[in-house]
Amino acid sequence: MGALSGKRVLITRPAGQAEQLARLVREAGGEPVSVPAIEILPIADPLPFHALAQRLDSFDLAIFVSRNAVRSALALLGSNAWPARLRTATVGQGGREELERRGFTGVITPDSQADSEALLALPALHQVQGWRIVIFRGDSGRQLLGDELEKRGATVEYATCYRRVRPPGKDLAATWALGIDAVTISSAEGLKNILAMLGEGAVDKLASVALFVPHARVARKAERRGLDRAIVAGPRDAQMASALVAYFGGAR
Repeated sequence: MGALSGKRVLITRPAGQAEQLARLVREAGGEPVSVPAIEILPIADPLPFHALAQRLDSFDLAIFVSRNAVRSALALLGSNAWPARLRTATVGQGGREELERRGFTGVITPDSQADSEALLALPALHQVQGWRIVIFRGDSGRQLLGDELEKRGATVEYATCYRRVRPPGKDLAATWALGIDAVTISSAEGLKNILAMLGEGAVDKLASVALFVPHARVARKAERRGLDRAIVAGPRDAQMASALVAYFGGAR
């Protein structure tokens, strides 16, 4: 009998990105329940992206903020060749895995923490004076990465390649009614969306279950919402699964 036997674990990753964590939960005896807190959609107007893509060879570094950014940007680029001199970087392991799967090598990525702060801390991004950097991202998000690189002397442009929207909450309401023991959150935006999707009494509902988040920054966001017992598991699926097993296995 696994450590998660009898436990229903809500996985809120976007569609197409929950399978590995679901498998790990299932292997530990739990029941994974996937209800995305963020829906990834194509951009409404791709013309600005394609205009920038025509100038890709003028950049020194391309940064992808997520796996979604890799998938969406490369889909929009289609058969266009990637400039040989253009280096790549990404915030997390998911983005790096996606890039490497598509043949990219030498991707600059933090080894542990998966966020803008960790990427900025890498020596490879300390001396960027005079660099031209393009950041592939969604239609909104943190400005920290671009702002800090500009302070270091780089010229930064953004390439919006997908949209993030909050799904309707009806699926979550029905799922919650059947009982949930733990919720895994993948970002601060996901936390915000889940609270909105849960509707009235959302904070009390989340406070009644074990809440697992990827970073201390998201835990602080949760605390400001009245959820002061969020467990920082780490951004990777294996880290999240290990935290779930440790919690329900008795190491609380």
